[in-house]
Amino acid sequence: MSLLIVFKLLGSLALLMFGMKSMSEALQKMAGPQLRHVLGAMTTNRFTGVLTGMLVTASVQSSTATTVMTVSFVNAGLLTLAQAISVIMGANIGTTLTAWIMAIGTAGGGEAATFDVSFLAYIGFFIGIILIYMKRHRYIGDFLFGLGLLLLGLTTLKATGTSMDMGNNPAVTDFFMSFDPNAFSTTLIFLLLGGALTFCVQSSAAVMAITMLLCSTGAMPIYQGIALVMGENIGTTITSNLAALSANTQARRAALSHLFFNFFGVFWILFVFRPFVDAVCGAVGYDVEMTKETAGAAAFMVNAGKLNFVLAAFHTCFNVVNTFILIWFIPYIEKLVCLVIKPKKVDEEEDFRLHFITSGIMKTPELSVLEAQKEIQSFASRMQRMFLMVHELLTLSSSTTGNKKSSQETDFNKLFSRIEKYESISDNLELEIAKYLDQVSDAHLSDDTKAKIRGMLREISELESIGDSCYNMARTISRKYQGKEDHFNEAQYNHLYQMMGLTDQALTNMNQLISGRKDYFDVNRSYNIEKEINNFRDQLKSQNITDINNHQYTYAVGTIYMDLINSCEKLGDYVVNVVEARTGTKMH
Repeated sequence: MSLLIVFKLLGSLALLMFGMKSMSEALQKMAGPQLRHVLGAMTTNRFTGVLTGMLVTASVQSSTATTVMTVSFVNAGLLTLAQAISVIMGANIGTTLTAWIMAIGTAGGGEAATFDVSFLAYIGFFIGIILIYMKRHRYIGDFLFGLGLLLLGLTTLKATGTSMDMGNNPAVTDFFMSFDPNAFSTTLIFLLLGGALTFCVQSSAAVMAITMLLCSTGAMPIYQGIALVMGENIGTTITSNLAALSANTQARRAALSHLFFNFFGVFWILFVFRPFVDAVCGAVGYDVEMTKETAGAAAFMVNAGKLNFVLAAFHTCFNVVNTFILIWFIPYIEKLVCLVIKPKKVDEEEDFRLHFITSGIMKTPELSVLEAQKEIQSFASRMQRMFLMVHELLTLSSSTTGNKKSSQETDFNKLFSRIEKYESISDNLELEIAKYLDQVSDAHLSDDTKAKIRGMLREISELESIGDSCYNMARTISRKYQGKEDHFNEAQYNHLYQMMGLTDQALTNMNQLISGRKDYFDVNRSYNIEKEINNFRDQLKSQNITDINNHQYTYAVGTIYMDLINSCEKLGDYVVNVVEARTGTKMH
């Protein structure tokens, strides 16, 4: 019989955690595109940042989701560190709504029993499954199903706790009574226990539910329950810090600020622990002094039934007061985390690591697509820098006549090696981004997001082809430089620089599209540049045949010259393909 109760307890916790996860994911999917704009638009100052964090977390029912999202936005350069700190503060307030939902769901005990919320769970299941099969409103159905599982988990947990009668179980009560309620060490022990439990199960909601169950049945004294709640605040910061391990410096600083916020809150609350808890108890109407012996079992259980609301009220008051204290010190918190986490001394231009895509944490498809878009933006910028290196390589190859000077040859070889490295980077970037997008496409996606991913896969393929073209041009220039062929004449160099200038214009135009909004982009400009490149190539092709026949230069030099011209024209085609993939239009 006891084994059955244990499994019912564990099963109800599993229902609660899965319901919370399903509900949060459904809300994030419904609000996905809007969340990005809300976080970007409503964080103009520290107060609107707090409000934004609070509203977004209350909407998606997960402070972890908001914090991970905020860290990702800092990683992608969409939020400053100061903005992120204010959003994280707001997220800590917003997450307290979960505690209130759980307090209502598990309320009751003895005569204080309230409305059976499991009735709402079954209604949620029924309406939810209909909406899921309708497909058009499947996210609302997923949310209702998740809410139903959450409420069913809470009521099952409450019923299991009642059947266990932990308040009258000597083994349970003796365990909690073995700790001196007035000792500071007891508060610290339960604080650490709350943090460890939250870290292990990665769900502050589950630990909060256990705490409410133990307190409302009279098994755990209120002060020890409050200490557990304080520990949960520390434990829940671990997720965002784990998510930030593979992120850039600013993102890791944002995650550290979350840890600092909760640590500071726990630090000051320890100095005013008893008065603060007593004030919250008084506000809720809970009698701290009442015991079973003095008031009787029935009155004691009615009083204990209010403990759920005491825990929820403490959670809210703690985070509100902590935010009110720290909101004035955001610039100093920013300086502190910057002091602790130093920037990596890495040449990011030649770093193979992805800068915006982070792994190891589940995100909404919208957030994943956003990260991939920022990575593609970085990829495109790299390819334009690579092309400019090719231009510089051509200039170096033209600066020597006759014998090559050793310093110039060293510069040439060094630059060619750098272009080789960039070509390797472009191959790696294509594979890594494609692998990430492939993982994202395994999720349940909307048609719009599927179309975005298809376009992005084409973009990275074309960008990698741009890298190949640049490398081929560099190899051609190097082959000519290292060989015994004659130099290009002045007219050829001028034509090459002119063609490269047009190609660079096409790349600049492409990068403006990728880094901005396609609604404001003039596709005709890319088409006109491409047409100009094609016409110029045709003109130079005819001129080249004439010049060779007139013995202006050798056939071998003319072949190398046209190879470079044709490579520029081919590169321009790849640029057009990227523009088409991003805008969803066909220019040819």
